[in-house]
Amino acid sequence: MTRHFALAFLTVADLAPAEAIRLAAETGYSSVGLRLLPAAASGEGPYPIMSDRSVLVEAQKALAETGIKVGDVEIVRLKAETDVRDFLPFLECAEALGASNILVAGDDTNHERLTQTFAAFAELAARYRLTADLEFMPWTGVKNAEEARRIVEAASQPNGGVLADALHWDRTGGKVADLKAIAPDRIHYFQLCDAPAEYDPSDAGLIAIARGGRLLPGDGGIDLVSFVRALPKTVPISVEIASSEMMKRLSPRERAEQALAAARRIIEKA
Repeated sequence: MTRHFALAFLTVADLAPAEAIRLAAETGYSSVGLRLLPAAASGEGPYPIMSDRSVLVEAQKALAETGIKVGDVEIVRLKAETDVRDFLPFLECAEALGASNILVAGDDTNHERLTQTFAAFAELAARYRLTADLEFMPWTGVKNAEEARRIVEAASQPNGGVLADALHWDRTGGKVADLKAIAPDRIHYFQLCDAPAEYDPSDAGLIAIARGGRLLPGDGGIDLVSFVRALPKTVPISVEIASSEMMKRLSPRERAEQALAAARRIIEKA
């Protein structure tokens, strides 16, 4: 069975969308992840691909010329006050890129309300032929796989899914049973990386690793073989290596090549 690998945004965050698309094609990936909205609530606005038509056109040209697909687009943050209609420009851009999946973060600790918001967003995303994939992260309102699964199941939207990131799975206990409890059709893709076995468990420490301290698969302490074995064999694998150290030391091409080679080694072991 052929595994499909996606070059995640954070692995080559220093590249423009068209450059990332072309690099993904040149280095053996099947798809690419792109960021349209900022990850942190820092007052930062949408990425240029949403505000500058020429950036979108260049990306579309690169997609057409390379045959690469856009896998996931980032990042939708659902808060207590969210009006999902505010994401219409995001969804229109994602559709224009031919994207498949949306990375969704839950920033509301009221899970009853978050479930309603997620259901409304997923319903809206379905009109654009996109899945809505709720990622659990220990510092957010959706802290682990069980919480994400329950919210997605309660929302009861056909395109709703749970996004498992190896890093967050490990930091929330690394239980295989938590992954196997998720219905396979609720997993549309997953994220692969490694990280140090020892870490600061504070929110600040967890965020620092997630956004700039990840390692190549096989270079850290996460049980990636068990992680991969617990997830469907038919879904794409997004190789997400957010590493400040690698970004300083290696070119985008070197990062992309090394990330894919390391991911393939883990898949072979699994």
